[in-house]
Amino acid sequence: MALTEVSVDVIGKLEAAVGREYVILDEEIRRDYGHDKTEDYAFLPDVVVKPGTPEEVSAILRICNEHLIPVTPRGAGTGLAGSALPVHKGIVMSMERFNRILSIDELNLQATVEPGVITEVFQNAVKEKGLFYPPDPASRGSCFLGGNLSNNSGGPKAVKYGVTRDYVLNLEVVLPTGEIIWTGANVLKYSTGYNLTQLICGSEGTLGVVTKIVFKLRGYPQKDVLMLIPFSTSEEACRAISAIFVAGITPSGMEFFEREAITRTVEYCEKVLNSPVTTKFAEGMDAFLLCELDGNDDEVLMRDAERVMSVVENFEVGEVLFAESSAQKEELWKVRKNVSPAVNWYTLTKSDDVVVPRSNLPKLVSGIKEIGKAYGFNTVCFGHLGDGNLHVNILRENISEEDWKTKIPQGIGEIFKLTVSLGGTLSGEHGIGIAKKPYMPIAMSEVNLRLMRDIKKAFDPNGILNPGKIF
Repeated sequence: MALTEVSVDVIGKLEAAVGREYVILDEEIRRDYGHDKTEDYAFLPDVVVKPGTPEEVSAILRICNEHLIPVTPRGAGTGLAGSALPVHKGIVMSMERFNRILSIDELNLQATVEPGVITEVFQNAVKEKGLFYPPDPASRGSCFLGGNLSNNSGGPKAVKYGVTRDYVLNLEVVLPTGEIIWTGANVLKYSTGYNLTQLICGSEGTLGVVTKIVFKLRGYPQKDVLMLIPFSTSEEACRAISAIFVAGITPSGMEFFEREAITRTVEYCEKVLNSPVTTKFAEGMDAFLLCELDGNDDEVLMRDAERVMSVVENFEVGEVLFAESSAQKEELWKVRKNVSPAVNWYTLTKSDDVVVPRSNLPKLVSGIKEIGKAYGFNTVCFGHLGDGNLHVNILRENISEEDWKTKIPQGIGEIFKLTVSLGGTLSGEHGIGIAKKPYMPIAMSEVNLRLMRDIKKAFDPNGILNPGKIF
């Protein structure tokens, strides 16, 4: 069904629904809502609307469903796959006014929040009560919980504690046709029909607009040990990761970055953040693992750290650095979490986050480098290799406009084919959006895609909600 443009009549209805001040027509402001962190993509919406209640979201969707106007839900704009870009113009529905932590239930280890709460704000609020919300994307200081849910974000802690989906108990969702539903119940077990809660997680805003989230929480671990482990090659680092897990150790973080990532990030921290890095990274080493162990018992932590040391000694490893203070731990994590902005500061990139079984990481990393040579691009690789999730930034550098638009996407396709051949898939946490949509047939059969399209149609019969994404 063909979607339509936003008319003056519709603008009037939107203003009546949410108030004139929350219906934005100014072109400069609209441009701000037409891009995110995905390459240099930009799409100008016809209007930006900022609802503040589920009822206002419902009213907007009813209006748009009646008039066949596309609606793109948007969080903080930190996405890397173009999932929240208005590719069909229409309305951007910004969820920034949904920014309240509604309750923290300490007895049941649960919290009810709105989707516009910044992830780090939520983590700090529960930490004050001795509780822990582990999903920890690098953009946690600015990204919204609703965006984390839409992409099923993970981050460094996912290797031990799981991803966003693992902490969602229940959701209040407004359907594209305007109905407001709860997807489940605030309970730890659920076996009552289809699990709509889990279906919404990772759906990239294509099935409904989330207006409340019930998260489960954990007790906060009181102690941690952080090690920086240098390796002669990326392949050696990847082989060591599997060996650490085989030895029965489950780190709370197992982050990987290449020498190039370190170089760019140290420069970025000094020149852009005005925060020089004092930690020295071993010379002559091409790859590093940042290994964190956490818990509540010093003896157990040190015993596990010794076991990690005994494992990595079997590989081509340099001198292991144990972070000596909380300040040094913070600095090492600062370096890791600024790799992506640092690389994008250096040059325009195409960012992908593929995921494979851990044992196939060495083949993945070496294969990506070979593909880069064949197609004429350099890459910076880093990421959450403890759970097999590798971030691959393809550098624009001196690549021509024509090659960037034609030849490089072919090379990306080869990376995805390699990933799938190694038992992996196209994304671990960034989502598909528009950036990876052309490659979905590499990972999914037509039967899978048909089922997804049918689910989309059941939720959104007129196809108004975040159209043009995933498939």
